[in-house]
Order: sequence, then C-alpha cells, then structure tokens
Amino acid sequence: MTDNLIVAQLPLLPDSLLPPKQTRKWADLNSFWQHPERLPAFVRDSPTVMRNLALLGPLDWATFPERNLERHWGQPQIPFAALAAAELIKLNDGCASWGKLHRYLVEHPGFIWLLGFPLQPAPNHPLGFNAQASLPTHRHLVRMLRQVPNAALQFLLADSVRLILTELAGLGLAPPECVSLDTKHILAWVKENNPKTYVTERFNKAQQPAGDPDCRLGCKRRTNQGAAPATPTRNPVSSQGLKRGQYYWGYGSGVVVTKVPALGEFVLAELTQPFDQGDVTYFFPLMQQSENRLGYRPRLGTFDAAFDAWYVYAYFHRENSPASGFAAVPFSAKGGYQADGRQFTSEGLPLCAAGLAMPLQFTFTDRTSCLVEHERGKYRCPLTPNRAGRVACPIRHVNAKRGGCTAVMPISIGARLRYTLDRQGEAYKDAYRQRTAVERTLAPARKCRCQQPGVGPGHRTTTPAQRPRHHQPEHPHLCLDQPALLAAPARPTA
Repeated sequence: MTDNLIVAQLPLLPDSLLPPKQTRKWADLNSFWQHPERLPAFVRDSPTVMRNLALLGPLDWATFPERNLERHWGQPQIPFAALAAAELIKLNDGCASWGKLHRYLVEHPGFIWLLGFPLQPAPNHPLGFNAQASLPTHRHLVRMLRQVPNAALQFLLADSVRLILTELAGLGLAPPECVSLDTKHILAWVKENNPKTYVTERFNKAQQPAGDPDCRLGCKRRTNQGAAPATPTRNPVSSQGLKRGQYYWGYGSGVVVTKVPALGEFVLAELTQPFDQGDVTYFFPLMQQSENRLGYRPRLGTFDAAFDAWYVYAYFHRENSPASGFAAVPFSAKGGYQADGRQFTSEGLPLCAAGLAMPLQFTFTDRTSCLVEHERGKYRCPLTPNRAGRVACPIRHVNAKRGGCTAVMPISIGARLRYTLDRQGEAYKDAYRQRTAVERTLAPARKCRCQQPGVGPGHRTTTPAQRPRHHQPEHPHLCLDQPALLAAPARPTA
C-alpha cells in the first residue's frame, strides 16, 4: 500500500525524476499538400481524402493559432485545427449533420489520420488503429467546436483571402474594387422560438432563455403597412398605424462579399453579434476587417436601405477623386425628406425651399442621434427678420412667420452625398447590381434551417433538449469560408 503522505509529495518531485513527456507532431495539412509522398498509402489511395487535401492544403496551417497541446487536458488532446478542418469537410462533402460526418470519417479513415485526431492503436486492424475509437462522438465534436476561439476561425478566412489575392495577381487580374455587405438572422434553438410551445411572456427581453444564455431578442422586420389586425373587443384601441414586427431570440451575422468576374464570389469578412444589435453596427467592424485583409480601402460599396447613413457615404468618398468612389445605397425617407428634398451650393451650404443658400449659424458635437460621435451644424435662413420675427420670403413659406427655415444636419460631406448621389445613373446601377453577390452567399443559410422555426409540413419541431445548440455567437458561419477556399491556387511545381 502507498501512504497518503507519500502520494501528496509526488508533485514535489523534480522534473528529472518524472517520466519524459510523450509529444506528437500534429498533422500540418499544408506540408502534406506540398509533399504528398509523406502520406501513408491508405491516405494517398483515397480519392476523397486527396480531393479535400487539395482544397484545404493551400491554407497556412503551420501558423494556425492552436491551443497548447502539451498540456494534459484530462482527455486525448484534439487540435482545434482538426475540428475546423472537419467542419470544412462536412460542408464541402454535403454532410447534413455531425452524426453523418462522424460516419463519413469512419468510412474514410484517411481523414482521421490526416487531420490529426488521436489514434487508438489496433494491431489487428490493417491500418494499425481503430477508426471508430479514434473519433469522439458526434455530440462531443459539436461541444468542442463551440469552444474553438473565434480568432482561429477568422485566421482561416483571412488566409483564404490572401490566397485569392495571390491567385488574382498571378492571373494578371485587378484586385476587387466593389464590396457588398448584408446581415442574416440566426435563430437560437430555444423553446421561445417555437410557436407550438406555450411560453409565458415569450418576447420579454428581461427573461433570458435557459437553452441559450448568449442569444438576445431582436426584431427581424417591422411595418405599419397592410391590413391592420382586428380591434380587440375588451380593449377597444384602434390598431390603425400600429407597428407589427417579427421577433426572434438569436443572433445576426454580417458578411462582406466581393465578386470577381469569371471566377466567383468570395467572402472577405464576417461578424456575428447578438440579435439586439442593429444592421449599421456591423459596418465599421466589417469594413475594417475587409480593409486589413485586402490591404486597401475598396473603391465602391453596395448596401441595402438599412445602411443609408451619412458615414457610409463618407467612408467611400475620396477627396482627391470624388467621382471614383461612392456607396450605392437606396435612399431611405427619414424626417419627411425625399432623395431630392435637399439641394446644396458648390460650397456645401443647403438651399432653402426658395433656393437661397442657408449660412451656418453654429456647430455642436452630437453623441446621441447616431452611432458615431460627429459634428452637426445648424443652418438658418439668410433673410433678416423684422421686429415681429418674420422674414420677407419670396415664396411666402409657412416658416417665414417664425424667422425662416432652419436645417440641422452633419457637416460631413457624407450628409450631402446622401442627397446628391445620382441614383439613376449607370454607374450607380452597375455598382448596385453587385449586391446580389452577398444575397447568393447568404442563401445557403436557408438550408441550415437557422432562419425560420421548423413547424411547417415535413419539419419536426424540436426543443433545446432534443437539438444541440450549433449556432454560437462566436462562429455560426464557418461555412462562409468555403467560397473563398474554392479559389485556392494550384499546387506549386518544384
């Protein structure tokens, strides 16, 4: 028997008396892609494995931000790179679930060796290891994938963009100049999103769903148009003008996509946030990612009407060449103004309804009306009021008896471009057509059933206990790396 005191002193032994640590050099897909002769015969003889190696091999897996594999985690050390590569294989080969991917990997044991999963020796097996025992269960694979840090997955996306730029330069093609941005909602797998489940105060944002502590309540769309609902009999309040919306618990994922003629459409940046964040909050983080990965600021940008903000226009404006860059955004009528509701002089002063230039009266810093702290100015009527406070307006405007018209707006050039942009010109129409690229990129999200609850014919409504939580705020759209990886260049020749 061993005394408890001796067991307590074992951790105090010096490292020289402890058994040496057994280290294993984890698989580097890029090295195997460049030197396929190092692969075992059963890996080289599998066309499916080699096809996926040709897809994933060009990425710089040697610098992948891996976790510490020397540490004893209490279980076999599975690299984050193996989980990320398995997810890409799942998407590329059309495995609809992790259970099907698990079976797919067992049927193609070359993947298990290639990706670096810990092998369970089996001397009686022709391959020397047990494929079934070398893989975690599909449920455990999902749990571990949720623990992969977002920086590791963003690294794969950034490196795929690097490969695309290298390929374009090798083909003599110009780098992308137009980007498009859009967001897509992702439902959390909680009972509050299940219309067939009775939940008291389903859309109370103060009551966090137990099935997903990270999701937030948000509104997909809201309108006061169309047929109004019937007025209730017990509380007869008219429903005319009542805003109606679609509310969900979940997340929102924004992506930036660019289109290269004759090659395809590629994702440049991705960001996922809780669903209570507005669309415009994605603009600056995603454009910063795109600029860092491209190495320059895109010349053109196209967005939907949700991004009709002055700072979007100001971002793409170039002082040295105003006509070369702009943001193609539909005008959203706010404050009662139309697209041509405001005219400006060549000096940037707004014109009143009578066509007179309105001088700047004063400026102030606005910290509340916009996401961006900015300087706003108040412009006033150029006519001098009389003692009664009236002005002699040539068109007898209704504001003449109150001292004339005033206008409060940002002094940035983006505020003027929002009104003066020629939305009927061919340049605007050509740029706005590029927005379909991001729509096509986000379309596969419908196949994941992450946008609508599955309550229609052919769908079995599930609860959080029945369905694992796949969509996390960290990386629900790892599939967005896939279009970029499809443009990987060919293997270099020796």
